[in-house]
Parts: sequence; C-alpha cells; structure tokens
Amino acid sequence: MDKKNFAIFIDLENTGGNAVTLNRVIEKVKIKGDILIGKVYGYQEAFSGLKEVLLSNTFSVLPSIKYGANQKNNLDIQLVIDALDVAYTNDLIDCFCIVSGDSDYTPLVGKLKSMGKYVLGISRSEVASNIFIKACNEFIFLETVTTDAVNQNSSEDDTYSAMDDLAEVLEKIISDQADTDGTMFVSELKKTLLRLRPEFSEKSYGYSSFGKLLNTLEAKYNTIKVFGDNNSLKVKLRSDNKNLAGEISKSNWVSILQNQLNKLKSNGFERVNPSIIKSELQKDYPDFDERQIGFKKFSDMMKRLEKEKIVSIEFNEARTMLIKIL
Repeated sequence: MDKKNFAIFIDLENTGGNAVTLNRVIEKVKIKGDILIGKVYGYQEAFSGLKEVLLSNTFSVLPSIKYGANQKNNLDIQLVIDALDVAYTNDLIDCFCIVSGDSDYTPLVGKLKSMGKYVLGISRSEVASNIFIKACNEFIFLETVTTDAVNQNSSEDDTYSAMDDLAEVLEKIISDQADTDGTMFVSELKKTLLRLRPEFSEKSYGYSSFGKLLNTLEAKYNTIKVFGDNNSLKVKLRSDNKNLAGEISKSNWVSILQNQLNKLKSNGFERVNPSIIKSELQKDYPDFDERQIGFKKFSDMMKRLEKEKIVSIEFNEARTMLIKIL
C-alpha cells in the first residue's frame, strides 16, 4: 500500500475503552502511515485512563452524553459526518481507518472508496459485521492487534529491556511493511520506527548509526538479517528460525488451546470468532492442521472444548459462531 496519510475514527465502545488496546490500535495504524487526524467517539469519565494516549496522539474527543434511547446512533451519525467532512475538505488524507464493525458504516466505506480513499477497518470479532468487513479495502480483527503487541516485560537490566522491546517493534514493522520479496530498506524501517517511537535515537543505545544497531540486534536475537551496502542497506525477517514451540499433538492440544484462550481473555476478549483462535494458534504453530489430531473441522475442536467446560459456543444474530471463554 503506497498511501500514507490517515484519518482515524474510533468507536470507544468497540475497543472497550482500554488504554493499552487503544494505544496498540494507534501503533498498528502508525506502522502503515502518518495519522494526521484522529477522533474518538463515546468518551466518558470512566475512560479517564485514556487521557495520556489521546493527548500524546493529539486526538480530539466527542463525549458520550446520555439522553434518550438513540444516543449511540447519534454518535454513529456524527462519525459519518466527520469522516465525509475530512474526505471533502482535506486533500492530504488518502486513507481512513474506522475502528468499529457496525454494518451501518458500510455506505460510508463505499463513498470513501468511490472518492479514491483507502479504507482500513478494525473491530472486535465479536461485533464485526461480515458486510462491513468485505466492504473495506483492508480489515484487521482487534484481537490480532492486541495479541501481536510488544510484550512490556520488566527486567532488572533496563538496557536489555529496551533492546528487547526494540527488536520486537522492528520485527512487527518488517512483517507488516516489507515488500513482496520480504525485504525493506533500512531507511524506511527507521522512518516507520520514528512514527511509533518519536523519541528514538540509536545514540541512546550507544551506536553511531542505525545500521550498526541493527547488526547488533541481528547477532543478539537472530530474527532479522541485514544485507546490502551502505547506500542501499536492506533488512528482512529470518526464515530459517526453527519453531521452538514444538508440535501440537492429541496429548497436548487441549492445554495449548487453553493457554491461548487465557491469553485472549486476559487482553479483554471474552467472546471471539473461532477463526481468530486458529490464526493466533498458527503464529506459534505454523504447520498446525486440526486433521492431524483427529478433527475434521476446527469447529469440532471448539465443540470438544465446550464439553470440557473450557468454552461455550454461541451464535450472533447473523448465525456466526462465537466462542465464549469461560
């Protein structure tokens, strides 16, 4: 995607009003381009923990004023008005991100696309409408944004923790923004990194150049490969790393899936689409196939977990299966 300037409109109810989740959504969009305009809808005092994230990203806020039964619909209409206003009056914006899965926004998506705008949708799988998903140029489930986030593990060695964090951020950027051959110019990598970490400087890590810092990360973590000359230095993710997670078998699949479900629940997702569970599982086990452990379909695995009282299977109004994590 060669378009870079975003306007992002966020339904706070869809993100759960969680500061960590909101920050990860913003970072996901920043990897793709610059956010020139940001606005959130449905702000309440209960969301006061979001203030630092909103202020540091210069977002404007539309509060939720409860009056009558149609309050949420009023906010939906305001989001549409604001998005169209930006589309018609700000030529710098060529990309729109709508953080909501409501099918009511489908006509808005169609109008924005007819104006040559790129539309990215982000939503919880629990409330994402299939119509809205298919209308967008690109759609990302909120659960994958959250679980793909950098681990903020504390360490007694602050320098090590900073390097660990940096390595994971760079891996996310390369994974998302690399060319079709899997490579990315180091200059573009640093440019994207600065959108996410404006305070970044290789000198704070003790290096005179970004390339030298990358060489250290390559040797330390063995997850990236730096190559080329100084004028066209490139980087890519290493493809020869062995999967250290092992294999899923008939004897361990229940405990592995239970750990995966607990991870999702700890991030605030109590109901998820089964496709999310499978895609997250395949991040750790790329060769996973339910047929290898005796199931015809992944949904059959979910039914077995329901018998084990680990999950409960539900269906939304569109008869889409949802997995409630118990």
